[in-house]
Amino acid sequence: KSAARKKIEGIEAKLKKGEDFAKLATENSDCPSSKNGGDLGFFTRGQMVKPFEEAAFALKPGDTSNIVETQFGYHIIKCTGKKD
Repeated sequence: KSAARKKIEGIEAKLKKGEDFAKLATENSDCPSSKNGGDLGFFTRGQMVKPFEEAAFALKPGDTSNIVETQFGYHIIKCTGKKD
């Protein structure tokens, strides 16, 4: 868990320096979405675990979250758009 936290903190630092989210997701994510640059597509409330959902729905398009911890690990979320 400590190594995973350290790894995502490094990724967060790269994002803050302006590195490309999709590139970093492709290179580092364990999620199947990594092959799509981390793109999960649109989702509604109730589809994701609570901490992930709360962070994602608090973002405005173009915003990137801080590190979010769920039972699946650590995540950084970028909101690319919202639908009504």
